[in-house]
Amino acid sequence: MSFNLNALLRDNIKKLVPYSSARDEFKGEASVLLDANENAFGSPLSHSYNRYPDPLQHQLKEKLAQIKGVPAENIFLGNGSDEAIDLLYRAFCKPGVDNVIIVPPTYGMYEVSANINDVEVRKVNLTSSYQLNLDGIAEAIDAHTKLLFICSPNNPTGNSINRKDIETILVNFNGIVVIDEAYINFAKQQSFTKDLAEFPNLVLLQTLSKAWGLAALRLGMAYGSTDIIRIFNKIKPPYNINQATQDLVLEALNNVEQVNAWIKNTVNERDLLAQALATIPQVEHITPSDANFILVKLSEPRELYTFLVNQGIIVRDRSKVELCEGCLRVTVGTNTENTKLLAAIQQFYI
Repeated sequence: MSFNLNALLRDNIKKLVPYSSARDEFKGEASVLLDANENAFGSPLSHSYNRYPDPLQHQLKEKLAQIKGVPAENIFLGNGSDEAIDLLYRAFCKPGVDNVIIVPPTYGMYEVSANINDVEVRKVNLTSSYQLNLDGIAEAIDAHTKLLFICSPNNPTGNSINRKDIETILVNFNGIVVIDEAYINFAKQQSFTKDLAEFPNLVLLQTLSKAWGLAALRLGMAYGSTDIIRIFNKIKPPYNINQATQDLVLEALNNVEQVNAWIKNTVNERDLLAQALATIPQVEHITPSDANFILVKLSEPRELYTFLVNQGIIVRDRSKVELCEGCLRVTVGTNTENTKLLAAIQQFYI
């Protein structure tokens, strides 16, 4: 493989002079801040939010580096993983010229961001066992293919993608391979974080919205080479992570043991839920899951979905998604929530 990051980068991004604040231009601590036209008297809140936040989130990245085993300079923090996805398009894909590859069924924002940025999407469906079609991907790639998105564990199917197949693509594709590991905390398969140095064309996406329970704070992580992280920081908004989010996430990151206990409990509940669903005659198939949800194929999925909504139980109807026909995607809840769901499903089929 001959990977040339500069050749992938859009010309306007190469020439871009990023916005620079005084907080970017000095190092160390300051006692008098008179650079950003802030309100020097404070804020109406008990915590002072009158100052702009650290634009590069240094303290937060250092803490994440300790937990994730990834150097801080290889971490980008975004307003959810969706910001990193959008930045990838804006940095590397020329609108109306370049293309990306996605492997449906998969996370919908890859295609939404492509459409927003006027970038062609080439779809190479997963196989019937929800694994990569390597031959199909190879045929879809051309000189204008800049990005290839792989979600593992995959959403909405829940399974992990074969690691050797991903490595085959990393070795042979000259563009950027984006592996979305939003659900990696629930999986037996190892994260690709330890492989960042080996693959300069690798970008990993992770989130604090799932296992860490911080969905409302909207913090996503992207890991990549220092060159790719520099590009992200060059084009992101100046203060993309607000101070409240930085403070609360720092507090949450001190509770790794609590999160690990939740993960263990979720995996246990996932297995119990799958076993219970399998006893229902109308359940035709349950895809083995490495995530915190289960894809369930059953009879009358749309009717069951509507029945559950009327019971105040919300799941995701995936029955019209290609390769997920007849399926509902069910998030693993608490034992009480799962019991209520099972009772409602059994009531529907009586």
